[in-house]
Amino acid sequence: MERQREESRRIEAFRNAARTILPLPDDEVRRRAAAGTLTELAGIGPSTAAVITDACNGVVPDRLVGLEKTAGPLATGGEELRARLRGDLHSHSDWSDGGSPLEEMAMTAMELGHDYLVLTDHSPRLRVANGLSAERLARQLGVVDAVNEHLGGTFTLLKGIEVDILDDGALDQTPEMLGRLDVRVASVHSKLKMDAAAMTRRMVGAVRNPHTNVLGHCTGRLVTGNRGTRAQSQFDAKLVFTACAEEGVAVEINSRPERRDPPTKLLELARDLGCLFSIDSDAHAPGQLDMLDYGAARATEAGIDPERIVTTWERDRLLEWAGARL
Repeated sequence: MERQREESRRIEAFRNAARTILPLPDDEVRRRAAAGTLTELAGIGPSTAAVITDACNGVVPDRLVGLEKTAGPLATGGEELRARLRGDLHSHSDWSDGGSPLEEMAMTAMELGHDYLVLTDHSPRLRVANGLSAERLARQLGVVDAVNEHLGGTFTLLKGIEVDILDDGALDQTPEMLGRLDVRVASVHSKLKMDAAAMTRRMVGAVRNPHTNVLGHCTGRLVTGNRGTRAQSQFDAKLVFTACAEEGVAVEINSRPERRDPPTKLLELARDLGCLFSIDSDAHAPGQLDMLDYGAARATEAGIDPERIVTTWERDRLLEWAGARL
């Protein structure tokens, strides 16, 4: 359901039902399924009860049968590049506006064959997305350490942030906290209709900040989806991308189909100016980690050398690059 970008409320209904059912003994679940009393449990409605009952009876639910028909790549044309991607530098958990615990995001990334996933929950200014204060971010880093200790080095959940670019180009987190992270994605989320000259200064200022590693969804546009559409921000792309090339900041190829950011002409401009790139899912749920398929297809179509895509790099090389400017 997440891969197909179904309505979030429907997805959350199944997640809530799973949270209710999983702690219960098997015999109680089967007894309730047989008696038709599953809906007496909090968080379980008729649809989710029907799926649970089918599963208890050894029947593959019709809902799952239909969804499994959508399995396979989400996009074609980038399969070779997709196979070379080792990780993803932009993902969200339920610590900010994601829908799942960070542990579940990490486990799904492992299932997809990633070597690493960067957890990049939002910074404090983005209150609508439950952005993390310095104190909450510090607590999250402790949880990430615990997850990695449990995994024993087979996969690494890297410490990161999607930090808001403030109006003056500063970053929305303390330098001390930014310095404790592995990777930092800097994005504009507010005043997207700012005057082009001011927006250019704002973005170049963020790119020149030594804490910035990736310039996230640079135009902020929306081209489809249930959030509606939104025109791209106006700025001097040549100046911004030249700064990225000079500073070694990667331009994000945001893989969300509602973003397709940067637009094709800007993607080609960044390519021609010598920029690095990062193909990222911007996933807000585990199933959305598959969206890298879209980004790989766009990068392939644009003829971008895989060696210039930092998410094809192995972990130690990635970390060396991300920390080189500090």
